[in-house]
Order: sequence, then structure tokens, then C-alpha cells
Amino acid sequence: MATGSAPRVRRNDALQRRDGLTKGQLRAVIAAIAAIHVGGGWALLQIPAVRDAVTEAVPIFVNFVPAPEPPKPDLPPPPPPPPRPTPRPPAPAPIVAAPPSPAPAPFTVPPPPPVPEPAPAPPAPIEAPPAPPAPAPPARNLPPEAARFDGEPRVVYPTASKRLREEGTVTLRVYIGEDGHPKDVQLSKSSGFPRLNDAAIEAIRKARFKPYVENGRALAGWVTVPLVFTLEN
Repeated sequence: MATGSAPRVRRNDALQRRDGLTKGQLRAVIAAIAAIHVGGGWALLQIPAVRDAVTEAVPIFVNFVPAPEPPKPDLPPPPPPPPRPTPRPPAPAPIVAAPPSPAPAPFTVPPPPPVPEPAPAPPAPIEAPPAPPAPAPPARNLPPEAARFDGEPRVVYPTASKRLREEGTVTLRVYIGEDGHPKDVQLSKSSGFPRLNDAAIEAIRKARFKPYVENGRALAGWVTVPLVFTLEN
């Protein structure tokens, strides 16, 4: 029993000694103990193996994101409201027919006045048949001196005839009026070249003749007019 009570006496002595310290002494003891712990920890961190172990042991914080909620099933659309019954239109009121108006009295068309019979038309006068046209004066041939030009006729020598050296005499039969204008031009004798013939006819149609006077009266008639086409050497 004596051995079991000895440690308890020493503990009580330690407590009594701690209780005998002043507050200032107690604070100094606590500060010294804390400084020893801090210094020991700092000294341990200066060792490379310990510092690496502390660095590797940095806690990793993981945020767990909740799983998305499953999509809600599509709800079927609500059924359409039942159609409202269409009210029946009211029955139309009976139509009372108005009494028919009295028929108008028949209109009597007066008879037309008698139409007088037209008087017979007088007989149309009998017209005398028109007089036959006066016979054309017989064509006469004027003497050769009747073919006198009132100004030299303008005869154009065809260019192709010049280039081809075409020459010849064109003889024309010309009907000269009382005023000296040629009324008709006909080819009497060809030069042998159609170009020369056409040039001669065109020139005489545009020519003017002096009227042929006999016994103080101008006469019309046919004359013969020769035209010679010659190229200078």
C-alpha cells in the first residue's frame, strides 16, 4: 500500500509547486514551451526530405458536382375543349304574301292612218348613147428636117461601153407632139450593143424638139433620129 501511494504524493507536490508560481512566471513558461515547439518545427522544415514531404502532402480539395436531373418526360398536350354546340337559327317567320295588284287595263293601239298610195314616178328620160370618140388622127411621118433639137440632147456614154470600146449608130423612131415633146420613142435599128441602145432611148426621151410648123400650124408626127456613139482614138 505504501508503494502505491508514493506517486500520488509526488503529483500532488508538482501541482502544489505549479500552483505556487505567479501569473507572470506561468506566462513565461508557456511562451518558452511555444517557442520551443515553433523552433523545432522550423528546424524540421529546413531538412529537404521533411520539406518535400510536407509539400507533397498538400491537401487537395475536390468539389463534387451533383449529377444533372434526368429530363422530364414531355407531357401530352391537354385535349382540346369539346366544340360548343352551334345554336340552331330561329325558324324564319312565315312570309305573308301581299294581295296581287289588279292587272292593268289592256292598251288598245289606235289603227294607223291610211297611207296614201305614192304617185307613179315619171318615166326616166331616155339618154342618148354617148358619141363615139373622135378617131385618132392618122399617124403621119414628118420630113427629116422636122427632127430639130431645141437644145443639144444630153447623151451619156456608158462607162462599160467605153472600157469595152463599144461603138455604133442607134436609129430611133420618135413621135413628136405639137409642142415639140417626144411622146413615144422606139428602137428602129440597133447599134449591136444593148447598153448603147438604152443610152440613146433615155437621152431622146429627155430631149426637146422644135415644133414642126406647116402652113402656120404645128403638126405632130413621126421622125427618124440617128445617134452615133464614137470613141476618140
